[in-house]
Amino acid sequence: MHEPVDPGLQPERTTLAWSRTLMAYVIVAAFFLRWAGEHGVVVVVLFGAAIAVALAIGATQRTRHTAYSRAIGRNSAEPNAGPAVALSASVVLLGAAGLVVISL
Repeated sequence: MHEPVDPGLQPERTTLAWSRTLMAYVIVAAFFLRWAGEHGVVVVVLFGAAIAVALAIGATQRTRHTAYSRAIGRNSAEPNAGPAVALSASVVLLGAAGLVVISL
């Protein structure tokens, strides 16, 4: 294996990407809340789901950053697709649910 070109910077970029994703979920939650008067309690549930995902990202961000930084320092970083797959599933589910609700 070769030495990383920018040890320490990859976890920083990843953390910034997760922070942007967290903010995007907060904005999506705000849109859901905005539609609550028009579409009822179902949209409030979607709001709660979006906020829950944002909180989960925030709660696990430091742990992910620390683990990635240490793994890169040891030159033993392995990709972890779990969080990305879970996030992708939540995007698809919340997006589909939102489309269904607003199209009714």
